[in-house]
Amino acid sequence: MLYALTCLDKPGALETRLATRPAHIDYVRSLGDAVKMGGPLFAEDGETMIGSLLMIEAPDQATVEKIAANDPYELAGVFESVSIRGFKWVINAPEGAS
Repeated sequence: MLYALTCLDKPGALETRLATRPAHIDYVRSLGDAVKMGGPLFAEDGETMIGSLLMIEAPDQATVEKIAANDPYELAGVFESVSIRGFKWVINAPEGAS
């Protein structure tokens, strides 16, 4: 099943986010094909990163919870909130994604 992992940053966490970003990118890449897409969320200015969105294929939500808990951003205290929801890719889905 696909899961949407949405993480929003704590106010004032941008410096920590930027310092931790290389470790976060390495971690997400280490998850391989389980990550179907991902990237930062932005503030209204379109430039300031304020969170992350990942689409993860996993057998269950508990697996995604473990992934989220081990993210370097989470370990560094960047996130204010983390949301995990099942997701069905319908529009423009790659073959086999829905």
